[in-house]
Amino acid sequence: MVLTVFGGTPAVFRGRVVREVVLSTATIRPGWAQRRLGPVLKVVLAALFRLLYRVEVHGLENYRTAGERAIVVANHVSLLDAPLLATFLPGRPSLAVVEAMERCRWLRPWLLLVDAFRIDPLSPLAMIAVVRALRRGGRCLMFPEGRISVTGGLMKVYDGPAVVACRSRSPVLPVWIEGAEALPFSRSRGKVPVRWFPRIVIHIGPAQRIELPRGLGGRRRRQLAGEKLYDLMTETAFRAENLDRTLFEAILDARARYGGARPVFEDMERTPISYDRLVLASMVLGPRLARVAPPGAVVGVLMPNAVGTAVVFTALQAIGRVPAMLNFTVGPTQAAQACRAADLKLVVTARRFITVARLEALAAALAGVAEVLYLEDVRASLTTAERLAGVWRARRARAWHRRQRGTPRAPAVILFTSGSENLPKGVALSHGNLIANCRQLKARVDFSPSDVLFNALPVFHSFGLTGGLALPLLSGFKCFLYPSPLHYKAVPEAVYACDATMMFGTDTFLNAYGRVAHPYDFRSVRYIFAGAEKLREETRRLWADRFGVRVLEGYGATETGPVLAVNTPMFASPGTVGRLLPGIRHRLEPVDGITEGGRLLVSGPNIMLGYLKADGSGVLEAPPDGWHDTGDIGAMDEHGFVRIVGRLKRFAKVAGEMVSLGAAEALVLSLWPEERHAVVAAPDNRKGEQLVLVTEHRGAERTAIAEQAHRLGVSELLVPRTVMVLDEVPIFGTGKVDYVRIQAMVAERRSGRRAA
Repeated sequence: MVLTVFGGTPAVFRGRVVREVVLSTATIRPGWAQRRLGPVLKVVLAALFRLLYRVEVHGLENYRTAGERAIVVANHVSLLDAPLLATFLPGRPSLAVVEAMERCRWLRPWLLLVDAFRIDPLSPLAMIAVVRALRRGGRCLMFPEGRISVTGGLMKVYDGPAVVACRSRSPVLPVWIEGAEALPFSRSRGKVPVRWFPRIVIHIGPAQRIELPRGLGGRRRRQLAGEKLYDLMTETAFRAENLDRTLFEAILDARARYGGARPVFEDMERTPISYDRLVLASMVLGPRLARVAPPGAVVGVLMPNAVGTAVVFTALQAIGRVPAMLNFTVGPTQAAQACRAADLKLVVTARRFITVARLEALAAALAGVAEVLYLEDVRASLTTAERLAGVWRARRARAWHRRQRGTPRAPAVILFTSGSENLPKGVALSHGNLIANCRQLKARVDFSPSDVLFNALPVFHSFGLTGGLALPLLSGFKCFLYPSPLHYKAVPEAVYACDATMMFGTDTFLNAYGRVAHPYDFRSVRYIFAGAEKLREETRRLWADRFGVRVLEGYGATETGPVLAVNTPMFASPGTVGRLLPGIRHRLEPVDGITEGGRLLVSGPNIMLGYLKADGSGVLEAPPDGWHDTGDIGAMDEHGFVRIVGRLKRFAKVAGEMVSLGAAEALVLSLWPEERHAVVAAPDNRKGEQLVLVTEHRGAERTAIAEQAHRLGVSELLVPRTVMVLDEVPIFGTGKVDYVRIQAMVAERRSGRRAA
């Protein structure tokens, strides 16, 4: 059936002047051209598209079982999207087109394959036309973005199709088109490498109904419906990712997609390395490392943020060994303990790094538990034959890797928790965990090969590894690796010099950079993502007022790859950590004494394989039933924004009441925002526990904090009973506060007072 919608005289609808819409209720039979030429054209185009673009369609069973009144929604990345869907979707779907598209001469032949009807997207009554069409039967194809994407990813999603689905009680069938954004007649030039004949894959997700709570008003109902449609689209984009491959295979796929000559890493040496050179270096270094590390062995990597670290990491992935990223900011005892937990027999490092960073004591401690291999020695001993063999292997990298690879469910990397509250634990992340987390981020944020990421977060930290190594490799953009986030004056200059468009950081580091940077240093930056610790309002305002950049706060854990939730340019709510990424399930379990929120547990494809036992046996302690307990108290609003109330371990029981130590820190921070503060709990004979403030503010007094609590109208239980002033609050190399060390300092001072 063809439903014609055309404009008439102005009319008033719900207080607004709109164009009158006249509906043709008569059924119009397809013309001779549609009856005769349509099926023939469909067969011819299907053969042509498969020949030119190797088109694949996944999930056709979802289309067949969606029902007769389904709304098919698809992303819009090129002018070829409608012909592709009309050709490869069974039957004759109805296509909603605007008048401007209908006038396009090149589009008219494709309308032979569909039942097209014209709509005015600005008219509320136009959506009623679509609803009536669906109620008569048939499937309607719509592009909810309303325009062709200029980023290659999902752009703003209009709520019209979602409202139509709710009004007509029709299921929504999501479709994700991948590969067409690289076509010359897309609008992603400059963002995505253009190719004449890219491989195109059409992914069809399962049909879902958009369910909304009862009693919602019009505007609020439309907003929630649009958000659910957006989530459905991003979920389909994520599900389109192939997780059944190793990380090195994913790197090779990215090289084929974005081009081997595309640079992916650069460091302070200012010599970028491309995909081709990275694979070549991995094929030369990998076999040498394979001689001293048996298949599946865990190999320690003690390296800074540098191109050489990326080469070592990729080489270990190529030969099927598991890199364990060692934290060089901890003491020798902790580093040796981490080696025993991961059962390390080999540690790869560089003499230059050991000398410059003054880590001789750490290297000596590691030499006592494992063999230490220096890259300078490997480079000096490489023969010409080995280099030529590496060139030959690089040409056959995929076939050669298949003989070395493990399973995608095997560990791809070993990381260690920060140890900010207890001893560090080894965390095993699989190939699928890392690939899934990168794809989850890409489904929500419009990364593109034209971006340049600046990453100073160390790669032994999960944020620095996934964001600074894995994400650039799989997404095709360049990452500038800076060796230390502690160079507060040098980092802004480096960002300015490399024309970075994105940055990762913690609140501590971002606040320090913002205070010393020139206002023009971050002129090219469009996205800044903050994680690992709570983002202070002062830091947010500093970047917004001085540099005009919005800092987007995220949330995660080493055990989750690490990102669980993030604020994005499309969905951002200050004070929250954003919305959960696609593919992640959650539940909030009640906690006695805590009235707001609950204990946050998560499950999904990015959740770790398990913890490494400290006995060095290599046995993994997997999360129960695939659910990871974050240990955080979280709350979620109706739009899906997550707010972290505090750590469960970061609560104290004062006079029978559960008191958040994070809330106490926020109270002190509101009074003295310039310095760093930490609040811990200590035993109290009278009230069970008391709060102890450790601060850098010289004039800190309890009475001033109590007055601030009275002004803000918060409970006096948040006022610390004891105040300790230090020159510097201890932090880790990642920027997190070292609460274990602070707790020990408080206990030592209290015991000294009792002894006196």
